[in-house]
Amino acid sequence: MSSAREQAGAVRGTDGDGEVRAKVIPIGTGRGSRRPARGGRAAQRRTEELPDPAVLAEAEPHAEDQPEARAGSRPESRRGPEPVAAPEFAAAPEPGPAPAPEPDVPAEPDGRGVADVVADAVGHALAGPLGGVAQRLLGRGWEERAAGGLGFLRRRITGEYEVDEFGFDAELTDKVLLTAVRPLAEKYFRLEVRGAENLPEKGGALVVANHSGVLPLDALMTQVAIHDHTPTQRHLRMLAADLVFVLPGVNELARKAGHTLACNEDAQRLLELGEIVGVWPEGFKGIGKPFADRYKLQRFGRGGFVSSALRAGVPIVPCSIVGAEEIYPMIGNARTLARLLGLPYVPITPTFPWLGPLGAVPLPTKWTIQFGEPIPTDSYPPEAADDPMLLFNLTDEVRETVQHTLYKLLVQRRSVFF
Repeated sequence: MSSAREQAGAVRGTDGDGEVRAKVIPIGTGRGSRRPARGGRAAQRRTEELPDPAVLAEAEPHAEDQPEARAGSRPESRRGPEPVAAPEFAAAPEPGPAPAPEPDVPAEPDGRGVADVVADAVGHALAGPLGGVAQRLLGRGWEERAAGGLGFLRRRITGEYEVDEFGFDAELTDKVLLTAVRPLAEKYFRLEVRGAENLPEKGGALVVANHSGVLPLDALMTQVAIHDHTPTQRHLRMLAADLVFVLPGVNELARKAGHTLACNEDAQRLLELGEIVGVWPEGFKGIGKPFADRYKLQRFGRGGFVSSALRAGVPIVPCSIVGAEEIYPMIGNARTLARLLGLPYVPITPTFPWLGPLGAVPLPTKWTIQFGEPIPTDSYPPEAADDPMLLFNLTDEVRETVQHTLYKLLVQRRSVFF
């Protein structure tokens, strides 16, 4: 086995000049050792991964373009890549209070009300196959009447109608009440109206009429006569007794039809508003008198109606009604039963109570209503309404005018029924 000295000499050699030169063989890489150096390949890989210094020099910004380096900080060339800042997002708004849930409201078809839907349905039905049948039954112009009726129904359902301070409903009176009473006046009683030109077309007036017939049908007939025979279709505002406003069901209907409590204050207020006011001064004494006293006027009270006309300065129009006395010929009065029921009288007629409900059907008499010439009151001073002698004279004048007109009409009448 050779020594280390010999091995060192073995690697020495001489060149052409005879000088001895040493040949350096790196440990682990020469032929004397086949084992590769530890970490050689890893170092080679690290060397390959390092970027080229020239590339780094070009990528780094110049010193004059950078802010002054802090003391003790590493050179920029040795710093790693700058961290990328995370994107900033706008802060979400804080949730406010939840809105209150809206109440569930049933949606109406096409945003229309029930009245509109019903009106359209009826209109389409009448415009279809029922149109010809309706024209044969109702005559010409039924389309306008049907449209008016449907419009009235819609206003009733939606509440789009007006009443005055006394509860009078003009539309209900025209469309329903007078429409129901008019056939009775025109077809059943064959009402004849005279002197309608004595009624004013505008402004207040006090109509004073005789009262008869057991039931106050004469007031309703007078209302129809004034409405249908004045150019402006004026309404009659009637002064009614207390009994009308205590009967269940009748009270509300009477208010809507234009009835008002018979008192001087209400009468004067209506007259000052320019209304035609109707009064029947005989009261229950006239409407409940026996058949033997027919067409004989009872006392006209104390002249309260004249006082209202004087204070309002409106004319007084006398009115005479023939035909009402015979619709229920009153031949008796059940006074005991009337006191028990709280009524002024209980009539006994040839048909009531013997025929039961049929006895309540009035006889088909021929009616005549005549309006006399108006009696002016605007020429009297305001204090005249407190003069009792003037009130008595005017009251008696009105009563005598109505009575004489009744006698004339009875003389001209051919028959009770014709």
